Amino acid sequence: MNIEYIREYCLSKNGTNKSFPFDESTLVFKVLDKMFALTGLDCLPTQINLKCIPKYTLELRDQHGDITGGYHMNKSIGIL
Repeated sequence: MNIEYIREYCLSKNGTNKSFPFDESTLVFKVLDKMFALTGLDCLPTQINLKCIPKYTLELRDQHGDITGGYHMNKSIGIL
């Protein structure tokens, strides 16, 4: 997967826009001003952080070894 594929796929979703709200190398995709994906343009291999319904995250990680938790994005773990 490459950054161009990610960009094209995300922008194919209705109402999606892209921006660089954090810095010039972190591409963010939003629908109705709600972030659903972000990716670093400088990351190799290419990585993407996707919003997901929390109850599905463990199942997805069990099925796909390349999926890891984005703990810095997780609002349900609380403060440690």
